[in-house]
Amino acid sequence: MNGIDIMLPHYGDIAYLKTAVRSVIAQDDESWRLTVIDDSVADNQLPEWFDSLRDDRVRYRRNDHNLGINANFQKCLDLAERDFLVVMGSDDAMLPNYVSTIRRTTDRYPDADVVQAGVEVIDSTGQVVQPLTDRVKRNIYAPTTTPKVMSGEDLAVSLLRGNWTYFPSLCWRREALKDLGFRPGLSVVLDLALMLDLLERGGRLAVVPDLCFQYRRHDASVSSSLASVGGRFTEERDFFLDVAEHMDHIGWHRAAKAARLHLSSRLHALLMLPGAVTSRQTASAKLLVRHAFGTTKPVRK
Repeated sequence: MNGIDIMLPHYGDIAYLKTAVRSVIAQDDESWRLTVIDDSVADNQLPEWFDSLRDDRVRYRRNDHNLGINANFQKCLDLAERDFLVVMGSDDAMLPNYVSTIRRTTDRYPDADVVQAGVEVIDSTGQVVQPLTDRVKRNIYAPTTTPKVMSGEDLAVSLLRGNWTYFPSLCWRREALKDLGFRPGLSVVLDLALMLDLLERGGRLAVVPDLCFQYRRHDASVSSSLASVGGRFTEERDFFLDVAEHMDHIGWHRAAKAARLHLSSRLHALLMLPGAVTSRQTASAKLLVRHAFGTTKPVRK
């Protein structure tokens, strides 16, 4: 089926969700279908709101029980039917030219399996901002010349040094994801894992500069940002070291080295350390120090 399936897993903020939905409806190219999969736990009036839209291109589904991030994202892949799909964040927004930009790019690069188009970052109020995290992504890790098509170990090395893609904005060729899916147990790096699995079997990423998507970074207190430190960095460390072992096994030794160092993840932990110290969260501070400066485990034989 031609066109793009816009899959939108939802968890919490209804105002952001409505903004996201309206941004899809405002597309200047109508070759899309939107499916919202509500995995929130609180009762709400969303079914009535979606009915009021009176738009057959928009579907709303609520899970019988909370699936969690990984399983709900996988459900998005399973329900997609069109040639291309995007798993959009329910707090993000598409600019009116998103669908037309993606379609133009896939026409230009028919062998591309994923498209990363231009993204701007917005804050909780919708204002365009340039946080340090995103300046680092663009100025250090992202390719300096676009448009271009990337693939293989070179792209794996680039992403393992620092994942400069914006997952909610990525558009995937559905056929390329056949027999692939989100690795069970992951919630922080599940997007990077999917990309690496695709690259290993020959997938290609087209990167174009055309701005067409808004990625929202929420304002958050230090305490709330640090609340999930343990799970986040434990998952990242285990993931990168397992990837390093696998990359060595398939002969991608440069990618293995990048995974083993996981410099961007270490830098992230280091940047969070002052907040942990000043808020006297000793346990979080110790974990951040171990992640930022800890040694890596040896490769298994």
